[in-house]
Amino acid sequence: MQETERLEHYKKFFAAFFLIILSVNSFPQSYPDRVVDSLLRKGIDDILFQNYSQAKETFTSLRNSYPQLPLGNIYLAAVEIARDYDYEEPYNSDYIINNLDSAETKANILIEKDDNNIWYRYFQALKEGYYAYFQALNKNWLSALSNGVNSVRDFEKCLNLNPNFYEAYTAIGAYKYWRSRKTEFLKWLPFVKDETESGIKNLELAINHSTYNEYMAVSSLLWIYIDQKKYQQAVELAEKILKKYPSSRFIMWPLARAYEGINIKKSIDIYKSILNSYSQREKSNHYNEIVLKHIIAQQYVKLNEKNKALDLCSDILSIKNLSEYVLDKLGDRLDRVRELKKELSGN
Repeated sequence: MQETERLEHYKKFFAAFFLIILSVNSFPQSYPDRVVDSLLRKGIDDILFQNYSQAKETFTSLRNSYPQLPLGNIYLAAVEIARDYDYEEPYNSDYIINNLDSAETKANILIEKDDNNIWYRYFQALKEGYYAYFQALNKNWLSALSNGVNSVRDFEKCLNLNPNFYEAYTAIGAYKYWRSRKTEFLKWLPFVKDETESGIKNLELAINHSTYNEYMAVSSLLWIYIDQKKYQQAVELAEKILKKYPSSRFIMWPLARAYEGINIKKSIDIYKSILNSYSQREKSNHYNEIVLKHIIAQQYVKLNEKNKALDLCSDILSIKNLSEYVLDKLGDRLDRVRELKKELSGN
């Protein structure tokens, strides 16, 4: 079965071992300060419901009320990354890097005061993880790899301090799985271990014990199940988390991809729901519209509903005045749409 481009994006990201954080991260155990705890829960929920402006307000309040903590800066960067990634708009790089740099300074100050404080170590790991993720999204692979390895190292330090610090298992589990998958050709070497199953168990452990929300571990595991062609398991897991976040595109994308493997019509329905959710925006650069309509057209071809696929290709090619940014992001997709339309029309 042909992979959708969204899955290919994740697989390229995983290939460099960078799925430490996925757009936003869940938070481990309840933070001791109730106000911080409340702001984190609200802000994370806002991100998952794509309420980015509200999330930004919440994390700005967290930063201003607790200026010594890196959390406000980390999650302000997270909101911006999630929003720009979701809408496929140019990243506000200066804003993101400035917040992560501020978080790094604050985390270092805290660690200097108490090197064995598990929360301070977590802040460091979380910050490194977002650096890694952002660098990977921008295809700065060497920087992403360096920050990603540092993030995993710091998460492991959290586990050394407390083996029940379950969110650390999320990052480590994803790292183990994708490192093993992308080094399969080296398994004949005695020092290369297959840790795919260990990685999955780490993620399942994180899901079963997460306090704030288990969505990051869920998202990681969903794409792993899809990679393994365990589509039914992916569907069951995605539908479980969607009961809490029914409109979250971060979960709907992999759910639609999983259904491609077991129920194409259902997959089309979900892709259409994602498309409709984007169409509600007043301003759109049309990137997601084009990608989704192309994916849906490909699914109709599988069902031999060629006229529906042909109509979607025509819709895509009728879109005008695309920006240079969008054209660059689309790559050769429009050419592939033209080829598909030509094939379907018999011309």
